[in-house]
Amino acid sequence: MDNGADKKEAYEFSIAGFKLKLNSKFLSIAIPVALTCGSGLWGAFEFYQSYRDMQKKIATYVAPDLGEFDKRLALVEETTNKTNDYTRDIKNDLKNDIRKLEKVVEQVERDAKESSRYVDKELRAQKERTESMIKEALNNPMNGR
Repeated sequence: MDNGADKKEAYEFSIAGFKLKLNSKFLSIAIPVALTCGSGLWGAFEFYQSYRDMQKKIATYVAPDLGEFDKRLALVEETTNKTNDYTRDIKNDLKNDIRKLEKVVEQVERDAKESSRYVDKELRAQKERTESMIKEALNNPMNGR
């Protein structure tokens, strides 16, 4: 029973005097291979085109103008230097003020000690005078004792 199931359909083409038989097995292999090769060629073309575009961009690259940035940076540096100088001046002025205050405090302490010694000396002298006056008054015969 041969109903044509075993027959393979084949297409024959004649190109430049060559006969080419195409059957379904050949087509099932040839079409994916041809599509894969075509896709590979298309991908390579796209890659090359993007590479060329990148080369053009690199060739036409212009560095940005950093003049404004440099001016701002110089201004920041100048301000920082002025601030440092001002801080240094304040620090030195504070040191000098503290030294002056220390001298004043030392002088006040010396004066206070001297005053305290003078007052103590005067109090002792007054105490001795008072005691001598009391003794004299007690030893006075007219005192009534």
